[in-house]
Amino acid sequence: MPQRKRYVQMGLTVFCTVGAILLFYDTLFGHRVLLKIWRQFLSAIAPILYGSFMAYLLAPMVNFFEELSPNAKAAKLKDRRAALALRTVSILLTWTVIGILLYLLASVLLPELYKSILQLITNAELYYRTVSGWIEHLLETNPALEQWVATQLNTYYTDISTWLTKEVLPQAQTVMAAAAGGLVGAVSFLKNLLVGFIVSIYLLATKELCAAHARKVVYSLCPQDKVHWVLRGVHKVDDIFSGFVRGKLLDSLIIGILCFACCSILKFPYTPLVSVIVGITNIIPFFGPFLGAIPSTFLILLVSPMKALYFVIFVLALQQLDGNVIGPKILGDKTGLSSLWVIIAILIGGSFFGLPGMFFGVPVCACLYSAATFFVEVRLRKKDLPVDTAAYGKDVPDKPEKRP
Repeated sequence: MPQRKRYVQMGLTVFCTVGAILLFYDTLFGHRVLLKIWRQFLSAIAPILYGSFMAYLLAPMVNFFEELSPNAKAAKLKDRRAALALRTVSILLTWTVIGILLYLLASVLLPELYKSILQLITNAELYYRTVSGWIEHLLETNPALEQWVATQLNTYYTDISTWLTKEVLPQAQTVMAAAAGGLVGAVSFLKNLLVGFIVSIYLLATKELCAAHARKVVYSLCPQDKVHWVLRGVHKVDDIFSGFVRGKLLDSLIIGILCFACCSILKFPYTPLVSVIVGITNIIPFFGPFLGAIPSTFLILLVSPMKALYFVIFVLALQQLDGNVIGPKILGDKTGLSSLWVIIAILIGGSFFGLPGMFFGVPVCACLYSAATFFVEVRLRKKDLPVDTAAYGKDVPDKPEKRP
């Protein structure tokens, strides 16, 4: 019997190894079936992911409304019906507040945003002439630059013509099909959002039960002496992600509102459009303020160069306020990363996953950094060595002194 069991284990090992090799080869050189299945799976569970993300963001607000009740703890421990009623009221209040905020945002911002976009489209020809005038004046005052531009235009004229005739025109049908697909995609996104809303309500209503199921799985899979460390690591990851994601979204919302209010007072052109750009790009750490300021400044520059200069000064002051007052108050030091690691996380995340990668790259990097720091310190303590980095500086002996 033991020999038969050993043969079964060997067979399973060989089967899994061959399967992994075939999947690896297909992913790199074949039809990439595994990637297609993975994409289809993600598309199928998209509403659940949306709902989970919404529930994760709104859980603190639900807890806040529950804690307003003086008998909240007693209801949770003794009366199940009272606890269910309290949770239901808290969820209703949470989504009511979110709905009111979205309505106010839409009623105030969307009409003005529409007017700004319509004004931009209407004045597009005027702005084109303005930019053309700047370029012509620049070329007239710089003959060498004018000659270089003329040479480059002559050089690339044939290539541009070939590209337009052989690439752009044949793909017109593809572009029209993509536009139709975009409409279908928008409808699908709204459907996923509606289902995600329902999923979020269920998750918020049963969040303690879901957490209990997750801990049950951890206890079943991990050795008894390792469960504490696994749960501690999960708690640390949740602390980093919740603090950064929720804090950064709230911080960006505040910056967008401040930008809208101040730009309205200073009477900058395209105030709603500029505020939306500044608020959304502020979500991206470090590079976000610059990404939002450049197109916004150019839009204002087309109308008034002097106001564009004032806007640059205003954005610099706003970012100083965000970086030194608002951001630290909301975010604190949730990531624990230095500026260099933040830049590295943004560059790598953006390279692989675009804008979402630039946003989520920072908390992911913070989790990896925290895990690496923990394992390094554990190894040092086992060797009875100090964990303070200063003990390993250039001016200390080659072998750091052991811990007292």
